[in-house]
Amino acid sequence: MNGNRQRLAALGIAALMTIGLGTTAHAAQCGNTASGFEAWVQQFRPEAARAGISQRTLDLAFKNARYATKTISADRNQKSFKLSFEQFMQKRGASTIVSKGKRLKQQNAGLFAALEKQYGVPAGPLIAIWGMESGFGTFSGNQHTVSAVATLAYDCRRSAYFTEQLYALLQLIQKGWMSPDFKGAAHGEIGQTQFLPANVVRFGVDGDRNGSVNLASTADALASTANFLRGHGWSRGGGYQPGQANYRAIQGWNAAGVYQKAIAQIGADIDG
Repeated sequence: MNGNRQRLAALGIAALMTIGLGTTAHAAQCGNTASGFEAWVQQFRPEAARAGISQRTLDLAFKNARYATKTISADRNQKSFKLSFEQFMQKRGASTIVSKGKRLKQQNAGLFAALEKQYGVPAGPLIAIWGMESGFGTFSGNQHTVSAVATLAYDCRRSAYFTEQLYALLQLIQKGWMSPDFKGAAHGEIGQTQFLPANVVRFGVDGDRNGSVNLASTADALASTANFLRGHGWSRGGGYQPGQANYRAIQGWNAAGVYQKAIAQIGADIDG
């Protein structure tokens, strides 16, 4: 798929998500226990159909969807973000990420040079995110993604936000870019750099040029991450430490201050 077609496809998905959110007015009743989940799904399905999701996609997507207890537990217990910076770096294995990241930078010098030329983002922060999110692609999650995202869309705490994510996920399934039974992280994050579905729509890049965006692909994941950072204001050649211009783009990646600082520090250590 060429760049123009890919951008048009993404715009089409984004437009459908907007239509879906605007017309349903979140009529499906949210809840905070497993008991109302199936009723919520039955309320949500006709809303999604009216927004343009096919019945076939809905049947495939929700066939094996269940209330994701592990997702709710993870959502309520994100304790690592409350650690001090030093504790967080140790828990995340920052020194190991830096050591392996430097090797990967050398081994993939051509790829990182091409990404910096196109997006203006140097290797360090991309490798930091790649290492922190999935151990450089070694583990991207084992939770049923539709179940995770649907559960969070049903859950009252952040229903509107995750309803948008669910519409995006259904569109990715409808396009054939994702399996209905794809497995990812606890909050529905996808691939080697852990994009939420709506960010796949908005910033996903076909880095290996095979006609689809697949964030299990290293080239797609890293190109998409660079595109995300550029889309959040990354300026070519600028610094990315706290107080510098490009730190704002890193803040767009994750809301936790300790995580932001970790990306900046690990990235700087890798970039030297």
